[in-house]
Amino acid sequence: MEYRKLGNSDLELSTITFGAWAAGGWMWGSTDRNDAVEAIRASFDVGVTSIDTAPIYGQGTSEEIVGEAIKGIARDKVQLLTKFGMRWDLESPQGDFAMHTKDNSGKEIDVYRYAAKDSVIKEVEDSLKRLGTDYIDLLQIHWPDSTTPISETMEAMELLLQQGKIRAAGVCNYNVDQVKEAKQTLNIASNQVPYSMLNRGIESELVPYALEQNLGIVAYSPMERGLLTGKYRGETSLNDGDHRQQYFKKFEGKDVLGLLDEIHPLATDKGASLAQVVLRWTTLQPGITVVLAGARNKEQAVSNAKAMQIDLSASERDIIAEALAKL
Repeated sequence: MEYRKLGNSDLELSTITFGAWAAGGWMWGSTDRNDAVEAIRASFDVGVTSIDTAPIYGQGTSEEIVGEAIKGIARDKVQLLTKFGMRWDLESPQGDFAMHTKDNSGKEIDVYRYAAKDSVIKEVEDSLKRLGTDYIDLLQIHWPDSTTPISETMEAMELLLQQGKIRAAGVCNYNVDQVKEAKQTLNIASNQVPYSMLNRGIESELVPYALEQNLGIVAYSPMERGLLTGKYRGETSLNDGDHRQQYFKKFEGKDVLGLLDEIHPLATDKGASLAQVVLRWTTLQPGITVVLAGARNKEQAVSNAKAMQIDLSASERDIIAEALAKL
């Protein structure tokens, strides 16, 4: 495993970071708590020291699972990344309406993007309890909230930094202008954004800016929620409540299977899976600090970590680039 410094912070994160959205079950067709705990622990055993979660993932379930999984591990040996700003538990609507959905029990809920100062403080206190810790390594706003000034949200994180409840502050899903505005109040460490072979939009503006400003980039959905593993071909069924039933439709105009067929010989030559080649490619792209990879069981978790053992030469990356150019 490789470890990389996150932007201007003193955090050293594992290049493959465990993404714990699916572990919470919400929007993934349920979860097996024991499998999720085992997956996180198996990741740690092979060098994955960083875990990314959020309160909204299972409405606290993911954070609770992460907290259970890290019991017995020295706190300074693991880095906890979590978020705030997706409220499903407000007494009255506040912020930007995000979605009407169902929680893990099937109860209908409304989710709001809300990042006012008092709300941020409350969410962090709740997260600390669920995670079973007294500090968070990286706290991130989950999505922009147009109803709250960015400066107010950053001031809340600055206060948490001063109190020692967080070690570093970051954002998620911010464009360059929003990052610039945030940095007027707080020198944030990172921006967590979607990035994959099929979604390279950040390369035009965000990546050059991040390289210039020493801003860490945490890449999520590198495997497009399983699509780039090659597992979902034809009529592969997904569980009820799995958001990917709709999500995969956004790529219907791209020859994803053709891309995977061109990459497959590379994977075969290296004795690796498609998913491992895709993950390793993502970690090697300019500006990308760490890459989030989810796992539903320990076998997937170990496989994700072992992607870092793959060597992709310049000529092999050229082969992948040629395949991507055909999309």
